Amino acid sequence: MIIPRLLTAELTAALAHSPAVALLGPRQVGKTTLAQQVGGSQGVIYLDLESDLDRAKLASPELYLSSHADKLVIIDEVHRAPGLFPVLRGLIDRNRRAGRSSGQYLLLGSASLDLLHQAGETLAGRIRYLELSPLQILETTQQPDDALWLRGGFPDSLLAPSNARSLKWRLDFILSYLERDIAQFGRRIAAETLRRFWTMLAHHQGGLLNITQLARNLDVERKTAAAYLDLLVDLLLVRRLTPWLVNVGKRLVRSPKVYVRDTGILHALLNIVDRETLLAHPVVGQSWESFVIENLLANAPMGSDAGFYRSSSGAEIDLLIVRPGGALWAVEIKRSLSPKLERGFHSACADLKPARKFVVYPGSETWCMAEDIEVISLSGLATLIRGAE
Repeated sequence: MIIPRLLTAELTAALAHSPAVALLGPRQVGKTTLAQQVGGSQGVIYLDLESDLDRAKLASPELYLSSHADKLVIIDEVHRAPGLFPVLRGLIDRNRRAGRSSGQYLLLGSASLDLLHQAGETLAGRIRYLELSPLQILETTQQPDDALWLRGGFPDSLLAPSNARSLKWRLDFILSYLERDIAQFGRRIAAETLRRFWTMLAHHQGGLLNITQLARNLDVERKTAAAYLDLLVDLLLVRRLTPWLVNVGKRLVRSPKVYVRDTGILHALLNIVDRETLLAHPVVGQSWESFVIENLLANAPMGSDAGFYRSSSGAEIDLLIVRPGGALWAVEIKRSLSPKLERGFHSACADLKPARKFVVYPGSETWCMAEDIEVISLSGLATLIRGAE
């Protein structure tokens, strides 16, 4: 079963206007499937740099790629060939002079910072970046929301025939990253050490980052723990949600919050098998919060910014989204069918004066809690964020 991705139209448009597009996302999220679907209507060449045969084709990359200058070339796991980017720059410029200014290369990568750094140095002005998240709530309308929350958005996990099979897939996914994929990025980290660190982050889901405490618990140096965190963020597996720092005359929290991005992976790290186990687990509230945040940010338009707000006096907003036009939206996240707001939310709104205020809850109806505060479902706000000007 193939679930249509909402990024399809944006990826098609990007290829129509840019000579190169980088599609970023963790492994097994569906990048290759989407790339081949988008390129299926035109002549394409697909190269997987994990294949010895395809890597051999690029032994002389300029010779091989110039012979396919009339086709879209999809290069999967492109971070495995960092020396390819200067060649691509020359070929792109040559094709431009020949009259072909768009749709030349679609580059797929599983790590954001490495690929951005490699490509940014050589392809500036020639490349567009898009991120493919795991399946999100507006793409899985035929699946129960709780299934997406429990199993996460990786297609093979969500569509597994049972919760047990889904969990097995996620445990294998984690093991594959730890024992095979990490080494491809040149990082020599003991798999068991990184698993412990990843599991610590899962237990600390949605908490303020204290890298010193994490390093102490792991019995490593602080800079080593920081490098582990950077790696998981770079692999698009963990999110650092930054604090919103403004001059409001108050002491503000300056540490980021840290989330395991996919709740299915979060639950696998914590050995949460089914919905009943999840609802009884201490992480349930933080898991729901991260599920909401990831789904909303997956639908935020390009140019949006996000963070959270917390002061030492208790003023707090779970999620702030700044839209491309500059409008600030405040989002409070509650896992209750009769949500209530604490004084800290109102105090934070008085500090920041957001243009719109929302409370996301697990129900389906929408109503006004106050004149300027709207209670709304996750899918409702995701739709609003995606479509609003």
